[in-house]
Amino acid sequence: MSSPGALLAKAGLRPKKRFGQNFLVNASIAGRIARLALDGAPPRLRTLEIGAGTGALTRALVDEGAQLTAIEIDPELVAILRSREDLAAAQIVLGDALTFDYRTWSKGDPWRVAGNLPYNIATPLTLRLIEMPSGPESLTVMVQKDVAERFVASPGTPAYGSLSVAVAYAMEAELLFSVGPQSFFPAPKVHSSVVRLVRRPEPAVAVRDLDLFWKVVRGAFAYRRKTLVNSLALALDVDRAATARALSLCNLSSELRGERLDLGDFARLADALAKG
Repeated sequence: MSSPGALLAKAGLRPKKRFGQNFLVNASIAGRIARLALDGAPPRLRTLEIGAGTGALTRALVDEGAQLTAIEIDPELVAILRSREDLAAAQIVLGDALTFDYRTWSKGDPWRVAGNLPYNIATPLTLRLIEMPSGPESLTVMVQKDVAERFVASPGTPAYGSLSVAVAYAMEAELLFSVGPQSFFPAPKVHSSVVRLVRRPEPAVAVRDLDLFWKVVRGAFAYRRKTLVNSLALALDVDRAATARALSLCNLSSELRGERLDLGDFARLADALAKG
């Protein structure tokens, strides 16, 4: 594998901070991510790499036989990737992962995602991918370690929040392994982790009013140090007495904070509030 530093130097380029560029330099880690991303995939399943960078994971995915499309936002890196003979089997697309037309690209077929996601867009991008209709059946991605911990966090832990609930609603989440700064160029100031999110056949809970459910989830964490009764009153302008009654119907204490509720608790609370 050509080193990112050498590839950039040859083209007279430097990493761009505005794109959050920290390029993977460890070929064994790239191979491990590729194998995990394609594990159990039927032949010719479409795979989308997000943030191809200088091509370390792209090469590993090609070597594993992926039917691969790789998105990269930096046109100068796209030119490098398209010039590499060892990546000829991949379709290299210039595009922004936050605005990319996934529906048109996938044509309704099953697909998977792999990638070393830029830290600055990892959370909103992952939320978009897991919430979209006909979204990817799985994501095997490297993100900042603290973000990965939020993806898989359990109720009552410091990392648990609305992101944890959103992931658990749609996906089975697994933290696979961590990666140190020395595996990147330039080396970031934080550690990274690889997570795999696998789409559930159906959402983990059924609710009467999905919009209200998500409002309750977000409102519960808007004021983490306050009780649910007070947090929902402040965030959603929900009457404290109504929230207290709904909590009582769910056999939940009015002194609870949002961080103590699991996915089923949130569903029951939202349904109780929907009934009035």
